[in-house]
Amino acid sequence: MLKGRLGLEKARIPHKSRHGLVYLEYCRLSIDNGSLTLRYDESGEEAELPYQAVSAILLGPGTTITHDAIRHLSAHGTAFMAVGSEGTRLYTAPPLFERSADLAHKQAVYFASDTTRLMVALRMYEKRFGERPRVSSLDALRGMEAQRIKRSYELLAAQEKIDWKGRHFDRGAPEAADLPNQAINHAVTALEAAVAIGVAATGTVPQLGFLHEAPGIAWTLDLCDLYRTTVTVPLAFRAVREINEGRHPNQRLERVVRLMMARALTRSSLIDTVIDDIKEILA
Repeated sequence: MLKGRLGLEKARIPHKSRHGLVYLEYCRLSIDNGSLTLRYDESGEEAELPYQAVSAILLGPGTTITHDAIRHLSAHGTAFMAVGSEGTRLYTAPPLFERSADLAHKQAVYFASDTTRLMVALRMYEKRFGERPRVSSLDALRGMEAQRIKRSYELLAAQEKIDWKGRHFDRGAPEAADLPNQAINHAVTALEAAVAIGVAATGTVPQLGFLHEAPGIAWTLDLCDLYRTTVTVPLAFRAVREINEGRHPNQRLERVVRLMMARALTRSSLIDTVIDDIKEILA
């Protein structure tokens, strides 16, 4: 069973026993004698990756992959995802072929009942605000959340000393908004991609949200809200402050926010946090 330089040529390791995610940039992935080989563009150095022992490989900018490498990843149930820098965009997410669908099953069961939908929504509220309110409907919970978020925006804006006139967003004319609102939009876009990676890695269903009802990504948006006041808005407001201070001359706001988010995702290992939070919320 331990044939080949990487071993475990035919064994299939359960995802719960694997080592999570591997992020790559500027390299070429191919198969050499049964091993997944990485060749780095700038240095020309080569390395081997035990792809059987990871759950997903994130292909960042500058990566290429051969058909044979994709075939081997598929055979071992290792997902590959094309992503932006440090996971700030998600372009593809093939199935993980996970043998266990426990999380997806639980998500579907909880979604099917108004009582359990509220239960999960309350878990998320408690994770964000440290308390579980006594409410009997999702609408009541949404109302409470909206008031707390409004106040949080005001406090975060005051901390960064920026002018905040409230949350305003016109999908038809996004650049018509003021800088703080534009920055939030850009930060949300980057965060959604990172959270979507976590959703794909856990095999949960993006469409089955408990608070949001947006088609296709309701669950992703639910999870994004967990990090709204700790990651998204603080980072967006900090980007606006730095731009106002002249620290990013001749750079577009979108690029400034995206690069700041990329660094924040790396420092905080946020995608790993998302995966852990999904498991806890759907326990």
